[in-house]
Amino acid sequence: MRPKMVLFGDSITEESFNNSGWGASLTHHFARVLDILVRGYSGYNTRWALKVLERVFPPQEKEAPVAIIVFFGANDAALPDRTSAYQHVPLDEYRHNLHSIVSYFKERWPSTLVILVTPPPIDEDGRLKNPFAEDPSGLPERTNEAAGAYAKACASVAEEYKIPVINLWNRMQKFPNWEKLMLRDGLHLTCQGNKLVFDELISTLRKEGLSLDTLPMDLPALCEIDPNDPLKSFEM
Repeated sequence: MRPKMVLFGDSITEESFNNSGWGASLTHHFARVLDILVRGYSGYNTRWALKVLERVFPPQEKEAPVAIIVFFGANDAALPDRTSAYQHVPLDEYRHNLHSIVSYFKERWPSTLVILVTPPPIDEDGRLKNPFAEDPSGLPERTNEAAGAYAKACASVAEEYKIPVINLWNRMQKFPNWEKLMLRDGLHLTCQGNKLVFDELISTLRKEGLSLDTLPMDLPALCEIDPNDPLKSFEM
């Protein structure tokens, strides 16, 4: 059977199979060697993710994924006194929840590569123009400063576990005009934002030994099939 890679996160993961999405790009890239499974849940934070962890990854599933991408924090970082307060998770709890999620995977599947992705930066102007709900305060429900604190916490958990992390908050802000180039509504990704996540994941996976050069195809490639005796290739 083909090995599988699981994408576990919030709406940025759920939307990753849209046109030009980073999940769709991973599926295309690894089309002959990996099955990519999306487990994205719009609006979820790490508190809710912990609550449903065994429903998303039932105990009867014995086969270990080759990798799990954990991408939470954008909702945890919603401010506690604004319109998305019900999604807010305090910073210390967020850090603890990430610990628990990583620990769950590491104890269950010791050989599985776990990669953390930090929440992206926030374009506050974009959030004001694309609010989730009416807000008479005229203030964004998320700020870039808060997202940065959660990104730092995510990176610290990765460092403690000695696992890879993609610091999207840092990386994205290195691009000129990142606010509009990378984010379509101040939070979710544009085509360029999706490409950045895909590129960072491919680079990280390669460093960890998972690439098209190291993962075998499950069936012969066309170039390996003898045109004079095609069926012979399937006997191996």
